[in-house]
Amino acid sequence: MQIKYSRDAIKFLEKQNKTTVERIRCAISKLTLNPPEGSIAPLLGYSDNRKRLRIGSWRIIFKRAMEGQIEVLLIIDIGSRGDIYK
Repeated sequence: MQIKYSRDAIKFLEKQNKTTVERIRCAISKLTLNPPEGSIAPLLGYSDNRKRLRIGSWRIIFKRAMEGQIEVLLIIDIGSRGDIYK
């Protein structure tokens, strides 16, 4: 499985300290397992099967997609729980 980050997700990670980035990347790597590990819930109101992963006060919005024969995990956005859903 390949992991792709959106521009917003990359910007968020560049602003964080090393410990936070490591914690988030570790949690994202667990999403590639079958079945994925973590506090995952589907997001209502989206037709593209977006889900969120909770890591303390941070939320990661992601979805799985197929690009040809390769399964891709697209990290759409990362943010604090109060701001990510706006």
